[in-house]
Amino acid sequence: MRRAWRAWTSLLSIREGAESLALIRIGAGICVLYAIVPALLDGAAPILWMGPGDGGYRTPTASHWVAQALGGVSANLTWGVIAVTLLSGAGLIVGLGGRIAPLIAGQGLLFLTRSNPLAGGAYDAMLMNVLWLLVLSRSTATLSVDCRLRTGGWLRECTIPAWPRFLILVQLVLVYGATGIQKVSAHWNPFGDLSALYYILQQPSWQRGDMTWLARVYLLTQCGTLVTWTWEVTAPLLLVVVYYRAATPGGGVLRRAATVIDWRTPFALVGVVMHALVWILMDLGLFSAVSLAMYPCLWTPNEVRALIARRWPSRNRSLARAN
Repeated sequence: MRRAWRAWTSLLSIREGAESLALIRIGAGICVLYAIVPALLDGAAPILWMGPGDGGYRTPTASHWVAQALGGVSANLTWGVIAVTLLSGAGLIVGLGGRIAPLIAGQGLLFLTRSNPLAGGAYDAMLMNVLWLLVLSRSTATLSVDCRLRTGGWLRECTIPAWPRFLILVQLVLVYGATGIQKVSAHWNPFGDLSALYYILQQPSWQRGDMTWLARVYLLTQCGTLVTWTWEVTAPLLLVVVYYRAATPGGGVLRRAATVIDWRTPFALVGVVMHALVWILMDLGLFSAVSLAMYPCLWTPNEVRALIARRWPSRNRSLARAN
């Protein structure tokens, strides 16, 4: 028990740079805006989140603590929540407001999703989990207006607790892994006919447009089904890859298999292509955007910093002078 407790406290005490979490913060802010702005542009905000008297199709549920404290959901309250949530999302993108911005953004989205649970999906919980971890971390320590105001520069080499990034990584691979494990039908797994994607893309509830043309490239949809299933089921193995890449070098077959190439890169490439195709062909809400926003957790801040230094050498010199 003592050994387990020491290992746990040692894990929580790990510190690292802030670059990876800053990129996740920016992605989360974009997702917050994406959750609301399309509904505003399409004129659907009153329909989704307000009562019949204000253009809505159902009576909002007053289960959020703000609605309960203020006597229920009203049009004025909902518009106010929308405005504050948008401002908080913009604050996340530019890195202004520290922990307050993700806290307000998360509560704003929670207010809207609880007002109409039928107008959201599991991706709302994914995004709010990320926002809560940003509340508990120093995500504006660099690449932010907060950093600019404190230090006079946009970039700052500092250390912050690493466990929020670790938890975001765990959430990412668990979402993919659990999704893959649940695909147990003969239409998904390699021992079946691999027809799942083709039939999914024929369902009007998911389509962005007519998909009958896919019959001419049915083999490609089968390949896509196989790649998707394999990629999702093996996603939890990324935890092994990340562990061995961070651990002290040594022998062992498993360690060599995990580090012989950087498996994170092909995983991320497949993920980006998959989510891009999903976004082009299907309407799955925020799922692809939230998933991609978490991808920076795959790389350590040192790796992100090295990428920034290669892309913007002058920034690297500024960092050196600041330190």
